[in-house]
Parts: sequence; C-alpha cells; structure tokens
Amino acid sequence: MTEKIKTTRDGFGRGLVEAAQKNQLIVGLNADLTDSTRMSAFAQQFPDRFVQVGVAEQNLAGVAAGFALAGKIPFAASYACFQPANCWGVIRTSIAYSNLNVKLVGGHAGLATGEDGATHQSLEDIALMRVLPNMTVIVPADGEEARKATLAAATHQGPVYLRTSKLETGVLTTPETPFDIGRAALLRPGHTLTLVACGVMVARALQASARLEELGMSAAVLNMHTIKPLDIRALAMALERSPYLITLEDHQAAGGLGSAVAEYLSQQRKEFRLKIMAVKDTFGQSGQGNQLLDYYGLGVEQIIHTSQRVCAFNNCRSDSLNMLGLK
Repeated sequence: MTEKIKTTRDGFGRGLVEAAQKNQLIVGLNADLTDSTRMSAFAQQFPDRFVQVGVAEQNLAGVAAGFALAGKIPFAASYACFQPANCWGVIRTSIAYSNLNVKLVGGHAGLATGEDGATHQSLEDIALMRVLPNMTVIVPADGEEARKATLAAATHQGPVYLRTSKLETGVLTTPETPFDIGRAALLRPGHTLTLVACGVMVARALQASARLEELGMSAAVLNMHTIKPLDIRALAMALERSPYLITLEDHQAAGGLGSAVAEYLSQQRKEFRLKIMAVKDTFGQSGQGNQLLDYYGLGVEQIIHTSQRVCAFNNCRSDSLNMLGLK
C-alpha cells in the first residue's frame, strides 16, 4: 500500500523525484530552503542536477531562466513570501515575457504557514502570478494532487507557478483521480449552490458541504486547482445547476481565485450571485494554521453560515430555508 502524502509540499517533493527519474532534462534549484520546500530527496538522488543558489531569490529566478534557455526544465523552489515576492520583476521580464519553460514553486503559502507569522504568510502570490501573461497557476488540494500537478508541470510547455502548503489536508484524492491542468474537479455534486475552492480550502469546503446536507441544503464542491487558465466550462456547468457560488481561498480577496471567477461571471449574460470568502485586505499573524483560517473567517462554520445567508438573501430553495428558520 502506498504511503499517504500528508501535505502538498510533500506531494511536490515526491512528484519532482518521479518526474526527474523519467526526464534527465529536469534540474532543481533552491534558495537555502531545500528541506522545507521538500527538495531534499531530489538533491540527494540527483546531486549533479541540483543547484543551491543561497538566500538570493532574484538570482534563483535568473539562473532558472538560464537553464531553460539551455534546454533544461528547471524547478525553482522557495517560500512563496520570497518567490515570487522578492523576484517578481525577474520572473516577469526573464521568464514570463520570454515564455520560458521554468517551473516556480512557492512553498509555505497562506495563513496555513501558521507560527511563522505575517511576514512569511504569503497572501498575495496568486495575484502576483496570475497577472503575468503566459503564466500557469496551480494550487493543489492535497498531497496526491500536488504530486500529479508536479508531473503535469514537468510536461507542460511554458512557465508554471505551483503553490504548496505545509498544512496537513487529509486525503481528498487518490492516485486514480484524474488531474489535468486547467480542468477543475467536481468532488461533490449539489444543486442549491456551488462552493468553488482551491488549496487547503478544498477540505473545508467538503466538510461544510457534508454539514449543509444534514441541514437540508445541497452544496456542490468544485476543486478549482488551476487558477490560470480558469476552467470556465466547469463554472458554466455550475451556473446551470445553480446561480449561487461561493469561492474559498487562503489568500487575499483581491486578485485570487474569487477575482478570477468574478471576472469570468461578469462577462456572462446569466444571473448569478457570488460571495468571495478570503482574507479581507489585512496581514496575518502568528498562530496555528487551522486556527488562523478560522480566525480570518475561513472556518467550516463560517462557510456554513455564509451558505445559509446567500440562500436566504436570494430566496433559493424555500423548503431548506424553512427548515433552517431563515425564512
């Protein structure tokens, strides 16, 4: 039996080794965070294909660009608060502008980083990377999906940003679960509303959906693991089921998953109501990852309450609302 992968950073580490075993063009680069970003196994197995650049994120991005120009497939990893934050200009001009085949990994992302505190809790990285032309942005939901996302990134032509976390999510997918860049996964059906989530928030969306079912509401859960390109077909299908959507992300409300969904919906000639659940224009603080997500309004109870209010405001499914005492 295959050992379960606990976190998305672990999934990346395992996927990188697997990809490197298949393709000798893959090289690894790190900015003095080899173990924390789970690149240690790669460095040990392929020492001649690993480069430690030290605490120098701009150099990390620049060297990765050079490897890509030389025909290699570089995976460059650091914390998301350092990459892309400290080297965004290099990524923009040397990687995205030239559409180079560089894979950038931002670890320890979001409030889930926990005790490291506000300076290390990157809540802006999705926005920074999503705005860049040519850039693909992936936020896997669990360790197994992160493994498959790494393998997919290795074969994808062009720059990719892979966001990982150190928070244990539980097992949400299996080795048999399909994964395709740009294609969301419907993890739970429903017709009252749709919870559109990415990353560590997918597990919470599933928990909330199960609780809502007990309360008489049917909430679909859509795992939008690829923020760019966004799976607009999956969103269109969600609107066919119900016009009510709630997005969930461990990121600032501005520029993240919710913004991407809102940009798409605003161009459609269909009635919809969207609620973005994310960090509201503030920095984080030190604390346990799960407790911080609750504190900043991203807990399971908050998702349930928001779902109830969205339905109550829009008078959707009267029988459920009567049961909830909201009508």
